[in-house]
Amino acid sequence: MPVSPESTQPLLCVSIHDVAPATWPDCLRLVQAIRAVADIPLTWLVVPHYHFRPERSAQMEACLDVARARGDELCLHGYSHLDTEANGGGLRGRFLRNVYTRREGEFAALEEAEARRRLELGMAWFQERGWTPEGFVPPAWLLGEGAWRALRTSGFKYVTTFSHFHCLESGRAVLSPSMVYAARNRSGRILSPRVADATARMLAQRPLVRFSLHPPDARYPELVRHIQQVLERLLAQREAVTKINCAYRLGAPGGEPPAGLTSPTSRHASGHTHSHSPDNSHSVHSAAYRPSY
Repeated sequence: MPVSPESTQPLLCVSIHDVAPATWPDCLRLVQAIRAVADIPLTWLVVPHYHFRPERSAQMEACLDVARARGDELCLHGYSHLDTEANGGGLRGRFLRNVYTRREGEFAALEEAEARRRLELGMAWFQERGWTPEGFVPPAWLLGEGAWRALRTSGFKYVTTFSHFHCLESGRAVLSPSMVYAARNRSGRILSPRVADATARMLAQRPLVRFSLHPPDARYPELVRHIQQVLERLLAQREAVTKINCAYRLGAPGGEPPAGLTSPTSRHASGHTHSHSPDNSHSVHSAAYRPSY
């Protein structure tokens, strides 16, 4: 059930990304590590046809049914999690799509019609299983202009990019750079816990902290230990909620924005005006450090 939008208690959203049969064992290990700290509501970011693999897992779907019954949320996370579009745009865009995200940014360069088609395919896949996704998170947090236009008429309640939580019904967004690990290389495994700690300190007075976990994180005991330590610290100060509950609290239509919430046009520390438009998709990469996918 949606929580009351009047509450001003700072929030924590913990999400498991890239949920699919191919990643399911690692997803379970992440959940076990989280549950060892606290039994909190989670948001599972499910990919219907991960890397276009035809596999299906009755065990995974049964477990996700149980998760829903206990109060977790299932969120649509793209359709294939692969960028299949031709290269285009500037050098920065090509770098983000080809190198930085390893062609995982499925919605980075889609035309509006194709983005809408994939959203509809993803929603149909959910509905076949009796699930109704209310939120969307683009793979690698990349959204192009066509995808933004498709999302505005999709019926989703929220979208999250790397830097913001976007409440689609009210048009509001909260600045909340995601805490995330770079598990696929040694330097990332060393540096990203420090960056996560710095991000948590930076967001200490903000209304929302997002903690985004990926299946490869589960393969490294040092990262698992850090995840658990961070969770303990955050839960001492924040209430854990699903993303859809966060959307109801932070973006209830007709209410005043809580402290820390940005309006459709906001000014960031850099002093540049930043509009809530399709171009926002590029601002999500302005953080000093991000992992590769």
